[in-house]
Amino acid sequence: MRGILYGVGLGPGDPDLITIKSSRLISEARVIAYPSLSGGESFARSIAANLITSGVEEIVMDVPMSVERGPAQAAYDVGAKRIEAALLGGNNVVYLCEGDPFFYGSFMYIYARLVENYQVEVVPGVTSITACAARAGKPLAARNERLTVLPGPLSTNELRVRIEGAESVAIMKVGRHMNKIRSVISDLGLTAQAMYIERASLPDELVCNLENAPEKAPYFSMIIITKGADPWL
Repeated sequence: MRGILYGVGLGPGDPDLITIKSSRLISEARVIAYPSLSGGESFARSIAANLITSGVEEIVMDVPMSVERGPAQAAYDVGAKRIEAALLGGNNVVYLCEGDPFFYGSFMYIYARLVENYQVEVVPGVTSITACAARAGKPLAARNERLTVLPGPLSTNELRVRIEGAESVAIMKVGRHMNKIRSVISDLGLTAQAMYIERASLPDELVCNLENAPEKAPYFSMIIITKGADPWL
């Protein structure tokens, strides 16, 4: 019998935000898989560390962070083959994914490689966008309001056009694009309506108005912009 592959969302970082279902699957797992930065530690594993039992087989995927997609895709190819071997051996595999597996989650790349031939179950998790909104005290949408989610690496012009035509905006993956994003928001006269959040739910979390944000931002950072009057009042 083939095993089942579970893609479990771990939430934004605080272990208390892992769902009950994900916690159960991790604590019962005999094989777990997760990505890590090449040569570094795994953020996903660190979130779930207290749930991982001794003797568990760990499949680690060293995924390079680069603009080119080829190296990362190659790492997922290798990881998928190792996961496949475990599934063929009759073992269930629990893949650890920070945030939600299908919201900018690494699990989607493993899912695409294995879903046609194996039973796969996706367990949703608390997303970084909802965690950041909660920590900033900024509701994302109400009534018929639209929420626009943008990745920081977009070009200056595309960011400007999309922010200008949006109502509420969440800009993810700020990182090295901080200066560009800050400049676009300033040009649009929206700095006062923008909140900056980094490492939401973690001990070193930072939440502040964009005008008070640091010059450099980590990868796990976000900017939330709300326009006009508060629609929920």
